[in-house]
Amino acid sequence: MNSGDAVQESDRADCLDYVATHLVSRAALLVRLLVKQVPIGDISRTEAEVLGILSDGPRRITELAELEGLAQPTMTLLAKRLEGRGWVVRSGLPQDGRVVILSITEAGEAVFEGFRCQFRAALRADLEGLSHQQLRELLVATDTLGALVETLQGAGAG
Repeated sequence: MNSGDAVQESDRADCLDYVATHLVSRAALLVRLLVKQVPIGDISRTEAEVLGILSDGPRRITELAELEGLAQPTMTLLAKRLEGRGWVVRSGLPQDGRVVILSITEAGEAVFEGFRCQFRAALRADLEGLSHQQLRELLVATDTLGALVETLQGAGAG
């Protein structure tokens, strides 16, 4: 290894540390700031997140709890609330009656899509203030983040 390689490895290690330290907290803060801008009405951020997950397909309550970082009893209460609003329906597996599967309803899709449109509009308005260069960098970062998410989802499925 020559000295140029050592410098690049040191830079890479610094980059890895920086991203590992700041990415999640900044992404979470971005979401919180955007949620403050969006008049969400009678839907909470957690409810919107669960509806968003379910818009990709039915999930077990245990999966939803894990994805949202909630205890299963808390997710069960949330599921009951969403079901009471007509936004999700529960079903089970014939081979295992203990398993509860949630699916989003048309009403739930409509509520989530309304929230997503408001959220997207708020973010788009905020992005308007960025320079062309910053916007290009966020475009690349968004694609890179998407690839990381796909990698992590693949690892979790295995």
